[in-house]
Amino acid sequence: MKISTIKDLLEADVICNEELLEKEVYSACGSDMMSDVLAYVKDQAVLMTGLVNSQVVRTAEMMDMVCIVFVRSKQPTPEMIQLARESGIVLMATKRRMYEACGILYSNGLVGNKVNVG
Repeated sequence: MKISTIKDLLEADVICNEELLEKEVYSACGSDMMSDVLAYVKDQAVLMTGLVNSQVVRTAEMMDMVCIVFVRSKQPTPEMIQLARESGIVLMATKRRMYEACGILYSNGLVGNKVNVG
């Protein structure tokens, strides 16, 4: 799925790196806990979150994610936008809640990885 399709499906506003919207992504995850993203997420290209701090961008960068979607109309700080620009990560914001946003993307074919929770 192209990032531009995610933008359209979630009726999201692009905050930075609009020139990367034609990148293909194959999986996504949703979490407000970056420790869970680090511990359980593998091969995810898109992160959906309501958490707004620079650690979100740093975590996405560490996990080789290419897009962050802020749910519930959350807006990143100028520092976060600068970090994302430098890292080549698309930032978007949607009015949708996490549950709804994840459901829309999943039902349109964007999946997550299987996780064994012990």
